[in-house]
Amino acid sequence: MAYNVSGEYSMVHAAAEKGYCDLYATARESLTAIFRAGATQVISYWAPFYGKIFAS
Repeated sequence: MAYNVSGEYSMVHAAAEKGYCDLYATARESLTAIFRAGATQVISYWAPFYGKIFAS
């Protein structure tokens, strides 16, 4: 199990607001990396957006 910290969540939102990245694509990459590292469960601020993140 892994926890996706609030600092990373805030950093991704700030970068997306400034146009540096796509919000959901970056969130998807962040969560995918956690699963790729071996976590089978993740506690994350992204949970309410999970459907939007992995829909595309």
